[in-house]
Amino acid sequence: MKNNRKKLLLTVWIIMIPIFVAPQVSFWRSASQRAAAADAVDALAADQEAIEEKKDEAEDIAKKIEKEEKAKKLLEQNLGQIQGAVASTVKEINKTKSTIIETEKTISRKEAEINNMNNKIELQKEMLKSLLQETYYNQSQPILNVVLTSANFANVFSDTDHLLTVEDKIREVSAEITESKSQIEQDKSELAEVKEEHEEILDDNVDKKQELVAVQADVIEDIESKEATISKLQKQLAELQGDLNALSGKSYNAKDIRDAVEFASGRTGVPEGVLYGFLKMETNLGANTGKCTYKEVERVAVANYKSLLKKSSKWQASIDLLYKRQGLFYDLVDDLGYSKDKKVSCTPNPKNYIGQGGGMGIPQFMSDVWKGYSPRITSNTGHKTPDPWDLTDGVMAMALKLKGAGATSDSASSIKKASINYLGTFNNNYYSGIVYWSKNYKLLFK
Repeated sequence: MKNNRKKLLLTVWIIMIPIFVAPQVSFWRSASQRAAAADAVDALAADQEAIEEKKDEAEDIAKKIEKEEKAKKLLEQNLGQIQGAVASTVKEINKTKSTIIETEKTISRKEAEINNMNNKIELQKEMLKSLLQETYYNQSQPILNVVLTSANFANVFSDTDHLLTVEDKIREVSAEITESKSQIEQDKSELAEVKEEHEEILDDNVDKKQELVAVQADVIEDIESKEATISKLQKQLAELQGDLNALSGKSYNAKDIRDAVEFASGRTGVPEGVLYGFLKMETNLGANTGKCTYKEVERVAVANYKSLLKKSSKWQASIDLLYKRQGLFYDLVDDLGYSKDKKVSCTPNPKNYIGQGGGMGIPQFMSDVWKGYSPRITSNTGHKTPDPWDLTDGVMAMALKLKGAGATSDSASSIKKASINYLGTFNNNYYSGIVYWSKNYKLLFK
């Protein structure tokens, strides 16, 4: 009996336990799901809040950039006016200098004329002296002797009249010479005064030019300061856009070259064929991005430039640019986590053309050019620090530059213009290769 009772109770417990436990399990499971859902909602809300904060911050920076660019534009307008005033003042200085030089020449001519007049006066004095002596000699003779010794009585009076006429003429010429000399001396004096006035004008203009040049230097310094501020803000904006793209899942990474070209073409409007043409001629679709370190680029380029410096000092600017690019390159590879020995294009043989290596990655941009395009690359790819060796960033950079060069069609004229802009000079083989592959790019994938 007791055994039967135990069995009955055991059976009841077996039946009752699931009935009791099931609601408890369901309750805890439901609570766990609710908690997870709540956490997901909170996380989503936090992400949305972060996105909104980033957007607001990006808008603030964009407004600051706009304000700085407006200020820079005004400064550039002022600079243009100042440069115009400097050019006008220099023109006036040169004109005044020319006037002074001409006045000095005229004064020199007047001095020469005065010397000639003095010589003429001295000559006339000698002639007058000689004639007066002769007249005196004739007049000192008794009239009877003159008459008796003359073959013809009438000649006596004739000679006397002649002498009187000569004396009058000499006096007249002497008076004219003296008057001319006086006039020339007066002209010379007036010219000297004119010269002095122009020298004063010259001094004033030189002072004015110096003041304008000083103001010009200040304005240029202000413009450079604005450019530095704008560059800094653009970098901050690019970083924010990268964060925004990461938060919103908008970062893009191409799977392969075709994917990258399609993406860049869709964003910029540059035809896919044109992109393939440039990619083929620049790096063989990204296969050949350089074989030299920047140290090797520097060594060869500097040696080339130093030989050219012996002929012209203008090549010093190219050396300075080389070192500027080298510094930017080292900063970039450091940010990207690459070695300083990351390979770039080599410095070309000077027999081909004078230039320097350093072209980076797929688009073969110089480091200073890459820096200028970085904010726009970030805006399109969502990558916080764009990488020229990255397929997506590299192709996008090329597309952005080609768009700026007008390569929004595959016409020969558009490609020619873009090829000159991209390479920096016209090269027929380069141009012809781009035209060919832009029409036949599908052959690249057979």
